[in-house]
Amino acid sequence: KMLRKELIRLDVEAKTAEEALRIMAGLFVESGVAKPSYPDAIVAREAQYPTALPATAFDIAVPHTFAEHVNEPAMGICVLREPVEFHQMGSPEITLHPRLLFMLAITDPKDQIKLLRKIMKLIQNPEALNQIREAGDVDEVYSIVNPQLF
Repeated sequence: KMLRKELIRLDVEAKTAEEALRIMAGLFVESGVAKPSYPDAIVAREAQYPTALPATAFDIAVPHTFAEHVNEPAMGICVLREPVEFHQMGSPEITLHPRLLFMLAITDPKDQIKLLRKIMKLIQNPEALNQIREAGDVDEVYSIVNPQLF
């Protein structure tokens, strides 16, 4: 299973992008899908290659890093209580304020491209994004996202 319930967090309080990234990346390490180097690698890669995207309902980010920090492919979702500042993918001079992070642990770059395409489709759907943000629990988020991506 790519999307894992233990990697979905709702109502996450973070003051900065780095704090949000470290909270989520820590879950990946705890669950064994990522190596101990993963949180630092995610933060470093985000600084160099930002992953925020403007979406229809609100901004999102798709943090990920290199395969050597990953044990097995997985995806996590973080719904932030309040948006935090990230920089836009491809246009780092633009500041965005994501409410939702789709964190990826990918071992095969081809899978990454496929998954990013599906996420792009999902983020063009404001109803789905709002349902994710307003979801009452992890099962609800899972039931919205899993059929659309996997």
